[in-house]
Amino acid sequence: MNYLAHAFLSFGDRDVLTGNMIADHVKGRVALEQYPAGIKKGIELHRKIDSKTDTHPATQRAKLLFREDYGLYSGPITDILYDHFLAGDPKYFSGRDALQHFTHTVYAQLEENAAWFPPKFASYFPHMKEHDWLLNYRTLQGMQKSLNGLARRALHMPPIEKAYEIFVTNYYTLNQCYYEFIDGMIYFVKNEAA
Repeated sequence: MNYLAHAFLSFGDRDVLTGNMIADHVKGRVALEQYPAGIKKGIELHRKIDSKTDTHPATQRAKLLFREDYGLYSGPITDILYDHFLAGDPKYFSGRDALQHFTHTVYAQLEENAAWFPPKFASYFPHMKEHDWLLNYRTLQGMQKSLNGLARRALHMPPIEKAYEIFVTNYYTLNQCYYEFIDGMIYFVKNEAA
Protein backbone atom coordinates (compact mmCIF):
# COMPACT_ATOMS: atom_id res chain seq x y z
CA MET A 1 0.00 0.00 0.00
CA ASN A 2 1.23 3.49 -0.75
CA TYR A 3 0.91 6.91 0.92
CA LEU A 4 -2.87 7.27 0.85
CA ALA A 5 -3.52 3.85 2.33
CA HIS A 6 -0.89 4.31 5.03
CA ALA A 7 -2.45 7.66 5.95
CA PHE A 8 -5.94 6.15 5.94
CA LEU A 9 -4.85 3.21 8.11
CA SER A 10 -3.49 5.62 10.74
CA PHE A 11 -7.13 6.41 11.66
CA GLY A 12 -6.55 10.06 12.56
CA ASP A 13 -3.74 9.55 15.09
CA ARG A 14 -1.17 12.26 14.27
CA ASP A 15 1.86 10.45 15.67
CA VAL A 16 0.94 7.09 14.14
CA LEU A 17 0.31 8.91 10.85
CA THR A 18 3.75 10.51 10.97
CA GLY A 19 5.46 7.21 11.62
CA ASN A 20 3.40 5.47 8.98
CA MET A 21 4.34 8.07 6.36
CA ILE A 22 8.08 8.32 7.12
CA ALA A 23 8.70 4.62 7.73
CA ASP A 24 10.36 3.88 4.38
CA HIS A 25 13.12 6.31 5.38
CA VAL A 26 13.76 4.81 8.83
CA LYS A 27 16.03 1.80 8.52
CA GLY A 28 16.70 -0.68 11.30
CA ARG A 29 16.06 -0.82 15.05
CA VAL A 30 18.68 1.78 16.01
CA ALA A 31 17.10 4.47 13.85
CA LEU A 32 13.64 3.49 15.14
CA GLU A 33 14.61 4.05 18.77
CA GLN A 34 15.17 7.79 18.28
CA TYR A 35 11.44 8.43 17.82
CA PRO A 36 8.77 9.00 20.48
CA ALA A 37 6.41 6.10 21.23
CA GLY A 38 3.52 7.18 18.96
CA ILE A 39 5.71 7.76 15.91
CA LYS A 40 7.59 4.53 16.59
CA LYS A 41 4.22 2.74 16.71
CA GLY A 42 3.40 4.22 13.28
CA ILE A 43 6.71 3.05 11.81
CA GLU A 44 6.16 -0.46 13.15
CA LEU A 45 2.57 -0.40 11.89
CA HIS A 46 3.79 0.57 8.41
CA ARG A 47 6.08 -2.45 8.39
CA LYS A 48 3.25 -4.78 9.47
CA ILE A 49 0.94 -3.34 6.81
CA ASP A 50 3.58 -3.82 4.10
CA SER A 51 4.24 -7.39 5.18
CA LYS A 52 0.54 -8.28 5.30
CA THR A 53 -0.08 -6.60 1.93
CA ASP A 54 2.80 -8.37 0.19
CA THR A 55 1.63 -11.83 1.28
CA HIS A 56 -2.11 -11.40 0.73
CA PRO A 57 -3.46 -13.75 -1.99
CA ALA A 58 -5.27 -10.91 -3.81
CA THR A 59 -2.05 -8.87 -3.90
CA GLN A 60 -0.14 -11.87 -5.18
CA ARG A 61 -2.64 -12.18 -8.05
CA ALA A 62 -2.44 -8.47 -8.82
CA LYS A 63 1.36 -8.53 -8.90
CA LEU A 64 1.34 -11.41 -11.37
CA LEU A 65 -0.08 -9.06 -14.01
CA PHE A 66 3.09 -6.92 -13.79
CA ARG A 67 5.74 -9.50 -12.88
CA GLU A 68 6.81 -10.50 -16.40
CA ASP A 69 7.59 -6.90 -17.38
CA TYR A 70 8.56 -5.41 -14.01
CA GLY A 71 9.85 -8.21 -11.79
CA LEU A 72 10.30 -7.04 -8.20
CA TYR A 73 8.78 -3.66 -9.08
CA SER A 74 5.40 -5.38 -9.44
CA GLY A 75 4.94 -4.87 -5.68
CA PRO A 76 5.41 -1.09 -5.61
CA ILE A 77 3.26 -0.76 -8.74
CA THR A 78 0.44 -2.71 -7.07
CA ASP A 79 0.78 -0.56 -3.94
CA ILE A 80 0.16 2.57 -5.98
CA LEU A 81 -2.82 1.00 -7.72
CA TYR A 82 -4.40 0.09 -4.39
CA ASP A 83 -4.26 3.79 -3.46
CA HIS A 84 -6.20 4.61 -6.62
CA PHE A 85 -8.96 2.17 -5.76
CA LEU A 86 -9.07 3.38 -2.15
CA ALA A 87 -9.32 7.01 -3.30
CA GLY A 88 -12.41 6.13 -5.35
CA ASP A 89 -14.00 3.74 -2.83
CA PRO A 90 -17.37 5.27 -1.83
CA LYS A 91 -17.39 3.14 1.32
CA TYR A 92 -14.51 5.24 2.69
CA PHE A 93 -14.65 8.49 0.68
CA SER A 94 -18.11 9.61 -0.44
CA GLY A 95 -16.61 11.70 -3.22
CA ARG A 96 -13.79 14.01 -4.23
CA ASP A 97 -14.63 16.58 -1.54
CA ALA A 98 -14.48 13.97 1.23
CA LEU A 99 -11.11 12.75 -0.02
CA GLN A 100 -9.79 16.30 -0.31
CA HIS A 101 -10.89 17.10 3.25
CA PHE A 102 -9.04 13.97 4.39
CA THR A 103 -5.87 14.84 2.47
CA HIS A 104 -5.77 18.40 3.85
CA THR A 105 -6.17 17.03 7.38
CA VAL A 106 -3.31 14.60 6.76
CA TYR A 107 -0.97 17.35 5.53
CA ALA A 108 -1.84 19.57 8.51
CA GLN A 109 -1.20 16.75 10.99
CA LEU A 110 2.10 15.89 9.34
CA GLU A 111 3.24 19.51 9.45
CA GLU A 112 2.69 19.51 13.21
CA ASN A 113 5.29 16.73 13.46
CA ALA A 114 7.67 18.03 10.79
CA ALA A 115 10.52 18.12 13.30
CA TRP A 116 10.53 14.30 13.13
CA PHE A 117 10.77 14.03 9.34
CA PRO A 118 13.85 12.22 8.03
CA PRO A 119 15.74 14.43 5.53
CA LYS A 120 14.48 12.56 2.46
CA PHE A 121 10.81 12.81 3.46
CA ALA A 122 11.30 16.45 4.48
CA SER A 123 12.71 17.19 1.03
CA TYR A 124 9.64 15.98 -0.88
CA PHE A 125 6.81 16.60 1.60
CA PRO A 126 6.28 20.22 0.42
CA HIS A 127 5.90 18.92 -3.14
CA MET A 128 3.51 16.21 -1.94
CA LYS A 129 1.34 18.79 -0.22
CA GLU A 130 1.51 21.44 -2.96
CA HIS A 131 0.50 18.98 -5.68
CA ASP A 132 -1.84 17.01 -3.38
CA TRP A 133 -0.46 13.61 -4.23
CA LEU A 134 -3.01 11.89 -2.00
CA LEU A 135 -5.97 13.43 -3.84
CA ASN A 136 -4.42 12.77 -7.24
CA TYR A 137 -4.51 9.01 -6.72
CA ARG A 138 -8.23 9.35 -7.51
CA THR A 139 -7.79 10.09 -11.24
CA LEU A 140 -6.21 8.19 -14.11
CA GLN A 141 -4.03 11.22 -14.87
CA GLY A 142 -2.90 11.22 -11.24
CA MET A 143 -2.05 7.55 -11.55
CA GLN A 144 0.14 8.26 -14.56
CA LYS A 145 1.99 10.87 -12.50
CA SER A 146 2.37 8.47 -9.57
CA LEU A 147 3.74 5.71 -11.76
CA ASN A 148 6.11 8.18 -13.44
CA GLY A 149 7.29 9.26 -9.99
CA LEU A 150 8.00 5.63 -9.10
CA ALA A 151 9.94 5.20 -12.34
CA ARG A 152 12.06 8.29 -11.56
CA ARG A 153 12.98 6.92 -8.12
CA ALA A 154 13.66 3.33 -9.28
CA LEU A 155 17.11 2.90 -10.74
CA HIS A 156 16.55 -0.14 -12.94
CA MET A 157 12.84 -0.08 -13.72
CA PRO A 158 11.80 -0.68 -17.34
CA PRO A 159 9.80 2.13 -18.98
CA ILE A 160 6.62 2.67 -16.99
CA GLU A 161 4.19 3.12 -19.88
CA LYS A 162 3.54 -0.62 -20.10
CA ALA A 163 2.53 -0.70 -16.42
CA TYR A 164 -0.08 1.98 -17.04
CA GLU A 165 -1.36 0.03 -20.05
CA ILE A 166 -1.62 -3.16 -17.94
CA PHE A 167 -3.43 -1.18 -15.23
CA VAL A 168 -6.03 0.23 -17.64
CA THR A 169 -6.49 -3.04 -19.52
CA ASN A 170 -6.96 -5.02 -16.28
CA TYR A 171 -8.74 -2.28 -14.34
CA TYR A 172 -11.67 -4.39 -13.13
CA THR A 173 -9.52 -7.37 -12.23
CA LEU A 174 -7.21 -5.14 -10.18
CA ASN A 175 -10.18 -3.40 -8.58
CA GLN A 176 -11.52 -6.81 -7.54
CA CYS A 177 -8.14 -7.63 -5.96
CA TYR A 178 -8.40 -4.39 -3.98
CA TYR A 179 -11.92 -5.22 -2.80
CA GLU A 180 -10.85 -8.70 -1.70
CA PHE A 181 -8.04 -7.12 0.27
CA ILE A 182 -9.12 -3.84 1.88
CA ASP A 183 -11.68 -4.87 4.51
CA GLY A 184 -9.38 -7.55 5.88
CA MET A 185 -6.53 -5.06 6.06
CA ILE A 186 -8.66 -2.58 8.00
CA TYR A 187 -9.67 -5.35 10.40
CA PHE A 188 -6.02 -6.40 10.76
CA VAL A 189 -4.85 -2.88 11.60
CA LYS A 190 -7.67 -2.17 14.05
CA ASN A 191 -7.64 -5.52 15.83
CA GLU A 192 -4.29 -7.22 15.38
CA ALA A 193 -1.59 -4.74 14.44
CA ALA A 194 -2.56 -1.90 16.79
